[in-house]
Amino acid sequence: MIKVLNLYAGIGGNRKLWTDVDVTAIEYNEEIANIYKKSYPQDNIIVTDAHQYLLDHYKEYDFIWSSPPCPSHSRTNVFLNAQGVIRYPDMNLYQEIILLKQFFKGLFVIENVIPYYEPLIKPTILLERHFFWSNFTITQIKLPVKDFNTLNARKETRQDSKEYKQSLENWLGIKMDFKIYTGKNNEPLTVLRNCVHPELGNHILNCALLKSDSSKIYQGTLFENIND
Repeated sequence: MIKVLNLYAGIGGNRKLWTDVDVTAIEYNEEIANIYKKSYPQDNIIVTDAHQYLLDHYKEYDFIWSSPPCPSHSRTNVFLNAQGVIRYPDMNLYQEIILLKQFFKGLFVIENVIPYYEPLIKPTILLERHFFWSNFTITQIKLPVKDFNTLNARKETRQDSKEYKQSLENWLGIKMDFKIYTGKNNEPLTVLRNCVHPELGNHILNCALLKSDSSKIYQGTLFENIND
């Protein structure tokens, strides 16, 4: 059984369909981590800073998935800047890509939004409006069609609309009990919107483990690499 590190785990959308894996999930928000724990009680859930945990423990895992926070990279910063909200992009994203590319002997994937600037490091692939950086080949996948428009949904509508919540849950195949989430740091529907679709998460892990026929990896298997 391979050891998987799931960083910035959220409520675990990417992890939902993974099987035969030993998962350590890192989530900074304790409320969100508790929701993850209810869904995946078999995983080792640690409430801490994912960026620092990666630096301290990356050598202990076979496969690493990282989804660093995306707001400072997203295209909304163009509009925010025009409104006087001026901020640096969070360079933790590129720190993690460089660290894993240069020193990690297993397999990794890092996910983030399409940024408002030209990416400083060329991504491996574009899937579902997100860039993925990895040290293995990831193939395209067709996901279920959305029957809602996430980008154009107004925040106040997202908070109050049961219809929107149900559409999002149905698309993800994830039911989230909002009663167990107080929402101190993220409005609940944003937590759902931040989920990587489970089929996409499973497809990428399968590509890493050579379970996809069309996926090819660099020389050497995962297990050869981690035993070097």
